Amino acid sequence: MTNFGGYLRTAFMALAGIALGVSCALAQSRPPCPRPAAGSIVTEPDNLVSANGVLSTAFNYFTTMDAEGRTLFCFVTPSGSESPTLHVKPGDTLLLAATNQNPPAPPGSPTEVVSNPMNQCGDSTQTITSVNIHYHGTNTSPQCHGDQVIHTIINSGETFNYSLHFPTDEPPGLYWYHPHVHHLAEVAVQGGASGVIVVDGIENIQPVVAGLPERILIVRDQVVPGAPTPGGAVPSWDISLNYVPISYPAETPAIIQMKPGRKEFWRVANASADTQIDLQVVYDGVPQPLQIVSLDGVPVGSQDGTGQGKTFTVTDILIPNAGRAEFIVAPPSPSVKNASLITLNVNTGPAGDNDPQRTLATIQTTVSPTPTLPVIPQPSGPANPQRFAGLATAKPTAQRNLFFSENDVDFFITVQGATPVVFDANNPPAIITHQGAVEDWTIENQTGEVHEFHQHQIHFLLLERNGVPVPPKQQQYLDTAQVDFWNGSGPFPSIKVRMDFRGMDVGDFVYHCHILEHEDGGMMAIVRVLPPSS
Repeated sequence: MTNFGGYLRTAFMALAGIALGVSCALAQSRPPCPRPAAGSIVTEPDNLVSANGVLSTAFNYFTTMDAEGRTLFCFVTPSGSESPTLHVKPGDTLLLAATNQNPPAPPGSPTEVVSNPMNQCGDSTQTITSVNIHYHGTNTSPQCHGDQVIHTIINSGETFNYSLHFPTDEPPGLYWYHPHVHHLAEVAVQGGASGVIVVDGIENIQPVVAGLPERILIVRDQVVPGAPTPGGAVPSWDISLNYVPISYPAETPAIIQMKPGRKEFWRVANASADTQIDLQVVYDGVPQPLQIVSLDGVPVGSQDGTGQGKTFTVTDILIPNAGRAEFIVAPPSPSVKNASLITLNVNTGPAGDNDPQRTLATIQTTVSPTPTLPVIPQPSGPANPQRFAGLATAKPTAQRNLFFSENDVDFFITVQGATPVVFDANNPPAIITHQGAVEDWTIENQTGEVHEFHQHQIHFLLLERNGVPVPPKQQQYLDTAQVDFWNGSGPFPSIKVRMDFRGMDVGDFVYHCHILEHEDGGMMAIVRVLPPSS
């Protein structure tokens, strides 16, 4: 695709300006992607809840520009809800009609044919205003009209209908959605086009959360206005909390209001394109216990066949971009003078981004917090069957080695022995396996910055870091895991994961680095899962 990456930022700013002008010219209309002011109280996204086994909704995809000159993107329902939380149950179906309301691509802008008559899904030609939706972490079909990102293209003015069936053994927990058109993912996610999916029923696996107020917190990143050189206190990217900006240099925290004496169940998604966060709750300088309930949508300790989860407690939790953590936190006592939710500094390596310590929110107690939070119900029955049960003791059917590498222009993820190539939707699959397989993959990082290994459609069990078995609390079922940076000497850092292809997903889907600058730069490849009889 000729000059696609270098063209994007300038082109999107121009398109956002056009879209903003059109929006403001419409009588009694508001800009399509509104954002709260710095220092605002954190509010909850609107909730859309399935009924009788179906959640049916529609998204319009818009772009505009904020007062700082940043290009924004958003998914908005016809009723005006931006990035609503989608609630489904195991076994439900999500029906979503997505309409691309972006302006058409300017004449002369680059295009690319990304499908042929055999695999076309929507439009066959990608432009700089194309969109699709990835339902991150869900164990749903990669076929057309499902969670298919390789060939699904929705261009300006087009509507595409998604139909996602959630398996009955889908783990109850937190998932999320965002655009996933190659070359365009970073700018769309930084623009804010993301929201969360909750598969309900976690109280049946983790009864400890029953009766607790449920708080959805979404961390996003965005461009730093003026583009100062990152380093020291200057971050590579600004961040926000439920769209409340924490922008350099003021970095005014948002406000979280809690009811005195009442614990809450926090469901946190790192929906950043490029930023890693290491969350900590601090009261008068003392880190507070976080009782971990679920990671990446899977209740911790729930896959051992008993159907019940087992929590553990930490004082900070690293959440790579695209990761999710769900935990119980207690409010500050009346004697606490300073209560904060912070992200600690994350060392991403000498070639990585600067993710310094920042305060995301100050925590206030009040008898009438805003907003009023929904409450997790009491257990309604036994746990549903669990998708990954038995994976820890399953015998691997294959062993594979992969590695991350990069140069001054391109990023790669490569199977050992193959030649590194940047991703192209027309590439053949890098890995071919069969439904029912259980494979151990070792993923090595040969670069001076961290990478975030993400696998679509399935989860994996984290087994080792740098050749050493991870402690039991880190042996979790994840869809995204960080691979440490190489310091220039000694063995390359690595993780070993057990991949679970025993589910119903057959077809082509992708694995990649979820630092979206790297994914857009080529660090992605296709795995093909064939039926067991093939």
